[in-house]
Amino acid sequence: MTNLDPRRHAFREDLAAENLRGLVEARRYVSGERRQVAESALPLRRAPRFDAPLDTEVLHGETLTVYDESEGWSWVQLDHDGYVGYVPNAELVPPRAPATHRIATLRTYVFPEPDAKAPPLALLSLNALVRLADEGGRYARLDTGGYVYASHIVPADHRVPDFVAVAEGFLGAPYLWGGRTSVGLDCSGLVQLSAATAGHALPRDADMQEAEAGVSVDWQRGAELRRGDLIFWEGHVGIMTSPDMVLHANAYHMAVEHEPFEEARRRIKDAGFEITGVRRLPEHP
Repeated sequence: MTNLDPRRHAFREDLAAENLRGLVEARRYVSGERRQVAESALPLRRAPRFDAPLDTEVLHGETLTVYDESEGWSWVQLDHDGYVGYVPNAELVPPRAPATHRIATLRTYVFPEPDAKAPPLALLSLNALVRLADEGGRYARLDTGGYVYASHIVPADHRVPDFVAVAEGFLGAPYLWGGRTSVGLDCSGLVQLSAATAGHALPRDADMQEAEAGVSVDWQRGAELRRGDLIFWEGHVGIMTSPDMVLHANAYHMAVEHEPFEEARRRIKDAGFEITGVRRLPEHP
């Protein structure tokens, strides 16, 4: 028995990560092999089936450790936030040299040549990682082949001054449990993605973010809410865009919605959920 969270620690009855030897019991321990995502994005599911719940998504260029492979699925742990689950292994490749840039727009196309009229090869999402082979001019050439519009990428270590403005760009994006792109995302995915553009490495799920993101704000004792504060309910998180407005991906609107904070608070309370906490991220992580 263990108190380790299986969402962020790779262990099963039959197999566990080598670094968990002595902490969990398993029939076998392995160090695993690192891989990189070649697809635009891959689903990470709770079980090795396409009808299993979607827990998160892995973006192009992100890396992970594979601990087991069977029948087209890999049991993995993600490098950027430690999440554990199953991904289709067809689009996993040996890791290349580190990324030089990341996608800075909600999404952008990869073209086979520097021409917007050419049929695109792929669609990459915000924070997908790429390595440039050549830059200069309107298009940048990727080391994997293909071209992206140069103004849609930034250096991998670039930090935006206001992650809330990035989150606001998702307004109207459809809600998708476990989603992590503008094609569909959930509440904590919106927070994780947008905060990452400002250099905040947050965990994936709302309960993890409430426990670990920034510092607690005792707003019930008079502390004022600010732009960028994260407001938590059980299983849900929103981003304050001002002291009285909140932005959140939610299943009520089935989209990313911007609405008065008190209106959202009242509706969620009527559904049986009280606010459980407020967290404030540091200005310079």
